[in-house]
Amino acid sequence: MKNFNGTIQENEQFISAENRGLNYGDALFETMKYASGKLLFWEDHYFRLMASMRIMRMEIPMNFTMEFLEDEILKTLEANALKDDTARIKLLVYREEGGYYTPESNDVGFVISTNKLENTEYHLNTGHYEVDLFKDYYVSPSLLSTLKSNNKALHVVGSIYAKENGLNNCLILNTDKQIVEALNGNLFLVKDKTIKTPPLADGCLKGVMRQQILELGKSLEDFTIEEASISPFELQKADELFITNVITGIQPISQYRKKTFSSTIGEKLIINLNEKILA
Repeated sequence: MKNFNGTIQENEQFISAENRGLNYGDALFETMKYASGKLLFWEDHYFRLMASMRIMRMEIPMNFTMEFLEDEILKTLEANALKDDTARIKLLVYREEGGYYTPESNDVGFVISTNKLENTEYHLNTGHYEVDLFKDYYVSPSLLSTLKSNNKALHVVGSIYAKENGLNNCLILNTDKQIVEALNGNLFLVKDKTIKTPPLADGCLKGVMRQQILELGKSLEDFTIEEASISPFELQKADELFITNVITGIQPISQYRKKTFSSTIGEKLIINLNEKILA
């Protein structure tokens, strides 16, 4: 069952053919994890959504407080008998229908959906995980490219490319030919005593888990963590590569072309991450 503007719907056929998220990608979403009776990193998700709505010039309803949206999420979990489990939550906010490219209104509606997850804690998957570059299309870096919006055509086509070529994932580049991120998360590179991830100015998603890792990385003794551009030439010189998102946590990359990688820092960070969420 889905939560459609505050009403739990058993019939999922409630989206109009005129919905602007469907027609123009005029929608934003947050993918969240619910575990141990709480929404993980909820404050970060909420403020990212509010900032994104302002960038998209969506009208933020007066009742769109942290408390209101959290209550609606919990109501949806309860309706799906997931309040005592671990779950994946998607909160989709779309501009109300009307108009073509130019909307008739900036008012919004929302849909909340949930799916059960198996693991409360984050687990490091150290099995074979191979990536390559996806170079058919490039990200044009701007504030819009940092948003979690419905405009994900590049990521969809890139995911099909990865599947067709037997890859677990692909890394995408911006128009300056710098690494931006993976298809489903932010990228971190470890070389010697430096951990770095592409800066938002390069066009990467403003990931919630990315922010957690930036903070946790500061606690690693003798390591420096920084936001800096990553050239494709750096990948094969790296000691370690890993992808981050709020559902998986940290996904180590084991192979890029002929280079294989360790997962030492990823293992340390996942321990610190679990300590943080279970505190």
